[in-house]
Amino acid sequence: QVQLVESGGGLVQAGGSLRLSCAASGRIFSINTMAWYRQAPGKQRELVTTITSLGSTNYEDSVKGRFTISRDNAKNTVYLQMNSLKPEDTAVYYCNADVIAIGRGRLEVWGQGTLVTVSS
Repeated sequence: QVQLVESGGGLVQAGGSLRLSCAASGRIFSINTMAWYRQAPGKQRELVTTITSLGSTNYEDSVKGRFTISRDNAKNTVYLQMNSLKPEDTAVYYCNADVIAIGRGRLEVWGQGTLVTVSS
């Protein structure tokens, strides 16, 4: 069994910053790509950013230059540094990981979600 536990969400003023963390635990052989998704009120869940096991990244256009994804492979943790936040960034943010689990093979695992609210 593999779990992702997220932290770091909260309320912030427009223009401010937050740093989200997502730590994986369990019987993990390796973690391939990790990602952050978000779901705003009344909208579909969307992919925000991804990072491969070797550190290659991709970003959705609306967050380029403002958000940075990173990972610490020794800690099985992925981070999302969010700067210059806008009210339209308000959403529940979900961590996602493509995991090779010991004794189970490949699993796609989701975090529980953490709410980010950006006030005007």
